[in-house]
Amino acid sequence: MLALGIDPGTATTGYGLVREAGDGSLTAVDYGVVLTPPDTPMPDRLVMLYESLNEILTLHQPNTAAVEQLFFQKNVKTALSVGQARGVVLLALAQARLDQAEYTPNEIKQAVTGYGSADKNQVQQMVRAILNLDEIPKPDDAADALAVAICHLHSAQTRSAYDQAS
Repeated sequence: MLALGIDPGTATTGYGLVREAGDGSLTAVDYGVVLTPPDTPMPDRLVMLYESLNEILTLHQPNTAAVEQLFFQKNVKTALSVGQARGVVLLALAQARLDQAEYTPNEIKQAVTGYGSADKNQVQQMVRAILNLDEIPKPDDAADALAVAICHLHSAQTRSAYDQAS
Protein backbone atom coordinates (compact mmCIF):
# COMPACT_ATOMS: atom_id res chain seq x y z
CA MET A 1 0.00 0.00 0.00
CA LEU A 2 1.24 3.46 -0.88
CA ALA A 3 0.22 6.27 1.48
CA LEU A 4 0.55 9.99 0.83
CA GLY A 5 1.04 12.20 3.87
CA ILE A 6 0.47 15.95 3.66
CA ASP A 7 1.62 18.72 6.01
CA PRO A 8 -0.39 21.64 4.61
CA GLY A 9 0.66 25.26 4.43
CA THR A 10 0.29 28.17 2.05
CA ALA A 11 3.97 29.02 1.63
CA THR A 12 5.21 25.45 2.10
CA THR A 13 3.23 22.22 1.88
CA GLY A 14 5.14 19.07 2.73
CA TYR A 15 4.37 15.77 1.06
CA GLY A 16 5.66 12.28 1.74
CA LEU A 17 4.89 8.96 0.11
CA VAL A 18 5.50 5.81 2.13
CA ARG A 19 5.03 2.25 0.89
CA GLU A 20 4.10 -0.55 3.26
CA ALA A 21 5.44 -3.96 2.25
CA GLY A 22 3.69 -7.25 2.96
CA ASP A 23 5.87 -7.79 6.02
CA GLY A 24 4.81 -4.42 7.46
CA SER A 25 8.10 -2.65 6.74
CA LEU A 26 7.89 0.93 5.51
CA THR A 27 9.90 2.60 2.76
CA ALA A 28 10.04 6.23 1.68
CA VAL A 29 9.12 6.46 -2.01
CA ASP A 30 9.29 10.23 -2.45
CA TYR A 31 9.08 13.38 -0.36
CA GLY A 32 9.51 17.07 -0.69
CA VAL A 33 7.67 20.36 -0.55
CA VAL A 34 5.44 22.49 -2.71
CA LEU A 35 6.56 26.10 -2.40
CA THR A 36 4.54 29.15 -3.38
CA PRO A 37 6.09 32.62 -3.66
CA PRO A 38 5.08 34.98 -0.84
CA ASP A 39 4.56 37.92 -3.21
CA THR A 40 1.97 35.99 -5.24
CA PRO A 41 -1.74 36.68 -4.60
CA MET A 42 -3.40 34.02 -2.42
CA PRO A 43 -5.76 32.68 -5.12
CA ASP A 44 -2.78 32.08 -7.42
CA ARG A 45 -0.82 30.38 -4.61
CA LEU A 46 -3.76 28.04 -4.00
CA VAL A 47 -3.93 27.18 -7.71
CA MET A 48 -0.17 26.45 -7.68
CA LEU A 49 -0.64 24.14 -4.69
CA TYR A 50 -3.60 22.38 -6.32
CA GLU A 51 -1.78 21.83 -9.61
CA SER A 52 1.37 20.56 -7.87
CA LEU A 53 -0.64 18.11 -5.77
CA ASN A 54 -2.38 16.82 -8.87
CA GLU A 55 1.02 16.21 -10.49
CA ILE A 56 2.16 14.26 -7.42
CA LEU A 57 -1.08 12.25 -7.39
CA THR A 58 -0.81 11.46 -11.10
CA LEU A 59 2.86 10.50 -10.87
CA HIS A 60 2.62 8.22 -7.81
CA GLN A 61 -1.04 7.15 -7.72
CA PRO A 62 -1.19 6.49 -3.96
CA ASN A 63 -3.81 4.13 -2.51
CA THR A 64 -4.64 6.32 0.46
CA ALA A 65 -3.82 9.72 1.93
CA ALA A 66 -3.71 11.57 5.23
CA VAL A 67 -3.52 15.23 6.15
CA GLU A 68 -2.37 16.88 9.36
CA GLN A 69 -5.25 18.66 11.06
CA LEU A 70 -5.02 22.36 11.65
CA PHE A 71 -3.41 23.25 14.93
CA PHE A 72 -4.99 26.56 15.86
CA GLN A 73 -2.31 29.06 16.70
CA LYS A 74 -2.54 32.48 18.29
CA ASN A 75 -1.90 34.01 14.87
CA VAL A 76 -5.37 33.93 13.30
CA LYS A 77 -4.09 35.13 9.92
CA THR A 78 -1.70 32.15 9.72
CA ALA A 79 -4.42 29.74 10.83
CA LEU A 80 -6.81 31.01 8.14
CA SER A 81 -4.10 30.76 5.49
CA VAL A 82 -3.26 27.17 6.48
CA GLY A 83 -6.99 26.39 6.51
CA GLN A 84 -7.26 27.56 2.91
CA ALA A 85 -4.35 25.33 1.92
CA ARG A 86 -5.93 22.38 3.75
CA GLY A 87 -9.14 22.95 1.79
CA VAL A 88 -7.24 22.78 -1.49
CA VAL A 89 -5.44 19.61 -0.34
CA LEU A 90 -8.69 17.92 0.70
CA LEU A 91 -10.31 18.87 -2.60
CA ALA A 92 -7.42 17.43 -4.65
CA LEU A 93 -7.52 14.18 -2.65
CA ALA A 94 -11.30 13.91 -2.95
CA GLN A 95 -11.19 14.50 -6.70
CA ALA A 96 -8.58 11.72 -6.95
CA ARG A 97 -11.10 9.47 -5.15
CA LEU A 98 -8.60 8.65 -2.42
CA ASP A 99 -9.60 7.35 0.96
CA GLN A 100 -8.29 9.96 3.33
CA ALA A 101 -7.90 10.59 7.01
CA GLU A 102 -6.90 13.51 9.20
CA TYR A 103 -4.71 13.35 12.29
CA THR A 104 -3.86 15.85 14.99
CA PRO A 105 -0.22 16.69 15.65
CA ASN A 106 -0.39 14.73 18.92
CA GLU A 107 -1.81 11.64 17.17
CA ILE A 108 1.03 11.80 14.64
CA LYS A 109 3.66 12.15 17.36
CA GLN A 110 2.11 9.26 19.30
CA ALA A 111 2.09 6.99 16.23
CA VAL A 112 5.66 7.78 15.24
CA THR A 113 7.43 8.09 18.59
CA GLY A 114 5.06 6.49 21.09
CA TYR A 115 4.80 9.83 22.91
CA GLY A 116 2.16 12.41 22.00
CA SER A 117 4.22 15.33 23.30
CA ALA A 118 7.45 14.45 21.48
CA ASP A 119 9.44 17.37 20.14
CA LYS A 120 10.15 17.98 16.46
CA ASN A 121 13.65 16.46 16.61
CA GLN A 122 12.36 13.25 18.24
CA VAL A 123 9.75 12.86 15.49
CA GLN A 124 12.31 13.52 12.76
CA GLN A 125 14.77 11.01 14.25
CA MET A 126 12.05 8.35 14.40
CA VAL A 127 10.97 9.06 10.81
CA ARG A 128 14.59 8.55 9.75
CA ALA A 129 14.84 5.30 11.74
CA ILE A 130 11.45 3.86 10.71
CA LEU A 131 12.14 4.52 7.03
CA ASN A 132 15.77 3.43 7.31
CA LEU A 133 17.07 6.71 5.87
CA ASP A 134 20.67 7.86 6.16
CA GLU A 135 19.65 11.37 7.20
CA ILE A 136 16.65 13.21 8.58
CA PRO A 137 14.50 14.23 5.60
CA LYS A 138 14.74 17.90 4.74
CA PRO A 139 13.09 20.33 4.81
CA ASP A 140 11.11 19.93 8.05
CA ASP A 141 7.76 20.05 6.24
CA ALA A 142 8.73 16.99 4.18
CA ALA A 143 9.76 15.10 7.33
CA ASP A 144 6.45 16.08 8.92
CA ALA A 145 4.54 14.80 5.87
CA LEU A 146 6.38 11.47 6.05
CA ALA A 147 5.35 11.28 9.72
CA VAL A 148 1.71 11.81 8.67
CA ALA A 149 1.99 8.93 6.17
CA ILE A 150 3.61 6.67 8.80
CA CYS A 151 0.85 7.55 11.27
CA HIS A 152 -1.78 6.71 8.66
CA LEU A 153 -0.23 3.35 7.82
CA HIS A 154 0.15 2.46 11.51
CA SER A 155 -3.46 3.46 12.11
CA ALA A 156 -4.58 1.31 9.16
CA GLN A 157 -2.72 -1.66 10.66
CA THR A 158 -4.49 -1.11 13.98
CA ARG A 159 -7.90 -0.78 12.29
CA SER A 160 -7.28 -3.94 10.28
CA ALA A 161 -6.28 -5.93 13.38
CA TYR A 162 -9.35 -4.64 15.20
CA ASP A 163 -11.64 -5.55 12.28
CA GLN A 164 -10.18 -9.08 12.12
CA ALA A 165 -10.68 -9.55 15.88
CA SER A 166 -14.32 -8.42 15.71
